[in-house]
Amino acid sequence: MLRVYGYFGRLIFNLLYKLPIKRPILLKIAWSKEFNHPLPVGHRFPMVKYDLIPEQLLYEGTIDAENLFQPAFLSEEKILLTHTQEYWHKLKFLELSKAEIRRTGFPLSKELIAREVLIMGGTYEASLYARQYGIAMNIAGGTHHAYSDKGEGFCLLNDNAIGANCLLAEKLATKILIIDLDVHQGDGTAEIFRNEERVFTFSMHGANNYPARKETSDLDIPLPDKTGDQEYLKILDATLKRLLDEVQPDFIFYQSGVDVLATDKLGKLALSREGCKQRDYMVLDLCKRNNIPLTISMGGGYSENLTDIIEAHCNTFRLAQSIFF
Repeated sequence: MLRVYGYFGRLIFNLLYKLPIKRPILLKIAWSKEFNHPLPVGHRFPMVKYDLIPEQLLYEGTIDAENLFQPAFLSEEKILLTHTQEYWHKLKFLELSKAEIRRTGFPLSKELIAREVLIMGGTYEASLYARQYGIAMNIAGGTHHAYSDKGEGFCLLNDNAIGANCLLAEKLATKILIIDLDVHQGDGTAEIFRNEERVFTFSMHGANNYPARKETSDLDIPLPDKTGDQEYLKILDATLKRLLDEVQPDFIFYQSGVDVLATDKLGKLALSREGCKQRDYMVLDLCKRNNIPLTISMGGGYSENLTDIIEAHCNTFRLAQSIFF
């Protein structure tokens, strides 16, 4: 029997046997070579993961090249739906002060700003694909420490906030839930939507971790140090079910940081890789069963062993593929 792989393989098969040609329903994933931005030697942010994740997923056959899309740079108009004109001007013309640059954690350059704007475009376009296919993802993003008027903690622009504001402005959603399960609180996201009733912000994070000064999300669940799989998943399961009933979202953004792992250098929780996978399953299964479009951004991950980071992130993509397609 003829075996076929990928869209073009199916296309040839359909032509040979005169079967109708259907446009494939795909897991669309934003990726660009610019996501892996060069940093000084010894920098603690693992930029290389943005190349290693798609390489692993392609190698094992979880995705094909056709799943990946090159995002466009997000327009200034869309950026200004979320960030202030003054702050955007500083970024655009590289006018951040030394203190402001230090808070972002990255050396400032025009290439860095271009990368950030490209990542924003990736999450925005993924949100449009999610409305079409049920789910879409960004290999980068999850930049939840970016406020409306400043950048912090490896985050200069806030992709989930921008995506949510764009959907609201374009009347493509009316009630949005942002689920932030990074080990660090989504403080920038909480600030941006402080007075926006159409967006509900939920952050479950380490109580004693960065940032030292927390903002107030619509729902914060601070967890004690060393919280492990069983307790974490029990709390999350009950919370997700309650939020679905209370918020009744018609779109969800999910920040799926893997710095909740026990191996993480910057986290203080104690999830196993399997526990992190079960966390993702809860969110994805909830959205699939309730037919709620979902966009996922990767968020943080700082384990000493790169394999822990890559495998935990790849599990999110594997689950998306198996649950939705």
